[in-house]
Amino acid sequence: MDMPHPDERILSRKAAIISRIRKVLSADAVIDNPSETRAYECDALTAYKCPPMAVVLPRSTTEVSAVLKICHEEGVPVVPRGAGTSLAGGAMPTADAVILGVARMNEVLEADYQNRFIRVQTGRTNLSVSGFVEGEDFFYAPDPSSQLACAIAGNIAMNSGGAHCLKYGVTTNNLLGVTMVMMDGQIVEIGGTFLDAGGLDLLGLICGSEGQLGVVTEATLRILRKPEGARPVLVGFDSNEVAGKCVSEIIQAGILPVAIEFMDRPCIRATEDFAGAGYPDCEALLIIEVEGSEAEIDAQLERIISIAKQHNPVEVRESGSSEESAKIWLGRKSAFGAMGQINDYMCLDGTIPVSQLPYVLRRIGEMSKEYGLDVGNVFHAGDGNMHPLILFDANKPGDLELCEAFGADILRLCVEVGGCLTGEHGVGVEKRDLMTDQFDLADLDIQMSVKDVFDPQWLLNPAKVFPLKVSESRRNLAN
Repeated sequence: MDMPHPDERILSRKAAIISRIRKVLSADAVIDNPSETRAYECDALTAYKCPPMAVVLPRSTTEVSAVLKICHEEGVPVVPRGAGTSLAGGAMPTADAVILGVARMNEVLEADYQNRFIRVQTGRTNLSVSGFVEGEDFFYAPDPSSQLACAIAGNIAMNSGGAHCLKYGVTTNNLLGVTMVMMDGQIVEIGGTFLDAGGLDLLGLICGSEGQLGVVTEATLRILRKPEGARPVLVGFDSNEVAGKCVSEIIQAGILPVAIEFMDRPCIRATEDFAGAGYPDCEALLIIEVEGSEAEIDAQLERIISIAKQHNPVEVRESGSSEESAKIWLGRKSAFGAMGQINDYMCLDGTIPVSQLPYVLRRIGEMSKEYGLDVGNVFHAGDGNMHPLILFDANKPGDLELCEAFGADILRLCVEVGGCLTGEHGVGVEKRDLMTDQFDLADLDIQMSVKDVFDPQWLLNPAKVFPLKVSESRRNLAN
């Protein structure tokens, strides 16, 4: 008797799994044609690609539960996906995995302005949350640069921040509760409609867990009253180090701006060509925004400008209107797209103590010369969340590998000065094998033990976060 060829068995198993999934979803919610699944083979970290077995696009928590239950029974890995804007490979599939995208789950379920919360399906984009409540003079504070496109699901997975996180915190500080589906299909409610719900802080565990513990389908978010007013000031400097010192001194003075953003010369040049924001000709600039009443704004900016002038700035430009404010922010909001027009780049994400900014910026400049690759720096300077953009040529043999080695050294530098590997992009694929630079094996074992509890078969978002050899060994033991 002839035995089926291994490839035939794989195709037969794939067909059987997809057939089961099609029975619980609408016809247009399952994609298995290779020419169509190619759109999901990577996220915004496009250097790495792998087509998935299939893609499913459910519209409700109940449908997510049904899909996960089938995948759990069949032993099929599942990669949760929001909008695919992850810069660390957090939504990259494996060949045997099903991508579970929540993009069609984008409804507002409840808005309670008296108690200051909004409940949404997690496929809703970040910016559209504020858009929904702005008519009532409310806003949602976390504002990643990709907020026009990124989904709340991904914000929760990576604990995203944004320019205004210095004052308002990151996603975990604005997340009140979630509906989450476990890998076996069980639906759980965690948190509530107010801060600090009783019991174990499971919400803090889930936010930033990168899809390792469950699929978050609904989120209750804290919304805030809009401030009376806000005003930025733009300050240009002759060097990155001096700009870093200015940031450190502003924080040391006890001033709490709503945002302090940093850009260096390569980014300034690129954004000028791209957006024409009218930035000064300088080596580095800071955008510092404060908010409150007019009197509060005037008082804070007076102190900030006084500190800045001690560092001989090239230019100090205080906004005098909403139009001028928008133009000051235009270049910063356009920076990543602008840099993409001039070269391939890899965007890093490490966090350091603010006091170490001058030293780290100097070392990045020195390493840039050592590696022979240019770097553009644009980041949230107020909380030390750095985003160096390493420029390379994807078509030049060896350039990607050189870029990766340079990036790894920058991230190790962040850890060496007392920081950490990530601020808001997550670990994903990009940094998984650097985790041993920040954590010892005992630390990693504890983290993996938590995953053992939530996902005993290690089916959720495989090959992410933990060093590959360690996680594969753990997964093999579990199965």
